[in-house]
Amino acid sequence: MRLGWYINRLRSMEPAEVLHRLGEAARKRASKGRHEGWARYPAADRLPTLPGLAERLTEADPATRAAIAAAAAETLAGRFSALGRHWPQRDPADLFPLTLWRFDPVTSGAWPGPEAYAPDIDFRHDGHRGDVKYVWEINRLQFLVALAAEVLLAENAEALAAIEAAIASWHAANPPFRGVGWASGIEVALRAISLIVTASLVGDRLSPAARRQLGEIVAASRFWLARFPSRFSSANNHLVAELAGEYLIGLALGVEPQAVRAALIAEIDRQILPDGSGAEQTPTYAAFTVELALLCALAARGAGRPFPNTFDKRISAFADFVDSLGDPTPALGDDDEGRVLALGDDASGYARSVAAAIAGFVGRPGIATTPGDLRAALFGRPPAAAVPPEGLTTFSDGGLTVWRGPLAGRAATLTFDHGPLGYLSIAAHGHADALSVTLSLDGRPVLVDPGTWLYGSGGKWRDWFRGTAAHNTLSLYGHNQSRIAGAFNWSDKAVARWLGPLHASHDGYRKLFEVTHERRIALDADGFDIIDRLLGGTEEAELSFQLAPDLEARAQGESVMVARAGAPLLTLRFPSPAIAIARGGDTPGPGGWVAPRFGEKRPADRIVWRGNVGPDGVVTNVRVATPAALDTHPRQT
Repeated sequence: MRLGWYINRLRSMEPAEVLHRLGEAARKRASKGRHEGWARYPAADRLPTLPGLAERLTEADPATRAAIAAAAAETLAGRFSALGRHWPQRDPADLFPLTLWRFDPVTSGAWPGPEAYAPDIDFRHDGHRGDVKYVWEINRLQFLVALAAEVLLAENAEALAAIEAAIASWHAANPPFRGVGWASGIEVALRAISLIVTASLVGDRLSPAARRQLGEIVAASRFWLARFPSRFSSANNHLVAELAGEYLIGLALGVEPQAVRAALIAEIDRQILPDGSGAEQTPTYAAFTVELALLCALAARGAGRPFPNTFDKRISAFADFVDSLGDPTPALGDDDEGRVLALGDDASGYARSVAAAIAGFVGRPGIATTPGDLRAALFGRPPAAAVPPEGLTTFSDGGLTVWRGPLAGRAATLTFDHGPLGYLSIAAHGHADALSVTLSLDGRPVLVDPGTWLYGSGGKWRDWFRGTAAHNTLSLYGHNQSRIAGAFNWSDKAVARWLGPLHASHDGYRKLFEVTHERRIALDADGFDIIDRLLGGTEEAELSFQLAPDLEARAQGESVMVARAGAPLLTLRFPSPAIAIARGGDTPGPGGWVAPRFGEKRPADRIVWRGNVGPDGVVTNVRVATPAALDTHPRQT
């Protein structure tokens, strides 16, 4: 496994990256022993704080104050949840035992602690401990922000004591650069950001010991982030997080790092495309990237060093992109539920929350905020609600077309993917979903992307959830459009071409089968036709349609009726009765699965039609059922 991973990874690297990786490995070896231990990282003379955060939060509305109090109460009761899992409840008298920072809530195992040098920890290939995402989640210390907000707003002494206990415990259990908590730059950055926000809210109330420990963690983080940045094929959202961490540390200590600021703004221009879509081909990772930069922009504004108008325009384009996608935001590509600011287990509506925060920050109409949204309290609320666009919107840079409008009396949102596989040479968070469609009706998902489920510990399931057959597109003989070369790596990437409104093709099957898949969608008043062609030959193909978990499908001849709780919703008519419907199963495929969030998967009906497809094409007719309240045709009894 490891040898194959390294070979595939090397194939994705240009010579300059190979040299960089060799140099990075040498620097990590040199740092072992030489750069470890807290004594090398004394706290700065001043506590790292960002101006204006506390003042903004004191104006929080009652709903936000209640949400903060609820999140703080969970922590004080010894409860922690993330990524669909609940950690075992801890004794409120001992909230942060040293073993907490190593504990995996899925396997109940322990990740390496201070006995292990962080770069030596194999978190990519050794899956027996579980998915490293879980242990990293609690090490981000993001629960401290809710505790600090509760201290600020409610003078909660218990919450203040918990903050100090958490900082002391983490400091004792994770000396630089030992243990899994130091094993990835993005984790170092997010933890430092949590500590800076905490200090900005309640730093003046912390004991001298807590101030010293917090300062030492920040100082060690600053060193590590500058020494080992993500570069080349790894320079995705990880690099933005690292730059944000470096920028906020410098600004919080009184000296704006101008080179880091310039690099951060340049990365936003790379990773948020001119049309507002995300280069990583996933709305949630784009939202995470933007939230990191948005916090930096807020801090810069508070320090009298606002980011340029070009930055505001680029993140505003992202807000418009999210608004176009509708509510709920369709799950496209990977989603690991990464957040910068959160109150507890923040699982839903993330991209829309960030889009609303953008509108509040720049002072333009946008998506209405939801009650209790911490981002709205810090970044501001939109001065007015935006009117979502109707009709056809094509995001040509990102390769996504969205159509919104009525179908058979229902409010419909249809997406059509004709974008690249992902970002940079490894396309780490992309799915092999070229020409895939999603559909929601009346604000509820119908035809869906399967989601993510797990990363490092996902194994074959990781491959299934990002593979072609799990998406609403055409596949040939079980092959993906692009070849999986690792859990976060692709080779032989399909290239999609936009041919016109709701019309595109991709070449992912040209190498193996000498055919090009072309798909066109034709809309009418009560549904749409999907026309699939294979140019260059005729092959036995599969057309897949993944339903949301709360729907049921029933085949009848050449048609499949889709219903929710017995109420008709959709009818799909295929060229022949060669239809299979399967749900769940012990192994990936043929049954359908949907991961509504990281770490959780649910069985769901998956419809598959099999038959010959060639240059003449085949048509799948999709009809939307009229809502019962609008049905003017009397039923016979």
